[in-house]
Amino acid sequence: MKARVNTEYGEIVINSDVIATYAGTVAVECFGIVGMATVNMKDGIVKLLKRDNIKQGITVEIEDNKISIDFHVIVAYGVSISAVSENLIDSIKYKVEEFTGMEVDNVHILVEGVRVID
Repeated sequence: MKARVNTEYGEIVINSDVIATYAGTVAVECFGIVGMATVNMKDGIVKLLKRDNIKQGITVEIEDNKISIDFHVIVAYGVSISAVSENLIDSIKYKVEEFTGMEVDNVHILVEGVRVID
């Protein structure tokens, strides 16, 4: 899936993987987010993703030049999930809109696990 932005000079096409990678980088910088997660559907096991595979924990959909993003995250133990989620949504919405020039319509946070930070 690709995003298309028309400018006075022509058309810009942005691959959804680029948006996912950028959004993942923004997400792991947010307080309370340990990292992105992937769920093995067969076993139901949640795995913390390394920075190289960060986009696997994120789903980006683009429809009518509006972006919807789903995050599968692992949060830090002892933090308020609602406060961390609100902060993540605000950060993602602002930074992805600034990065792409497109509107972020929805951000869904799916908390897949909790980890103690050393």
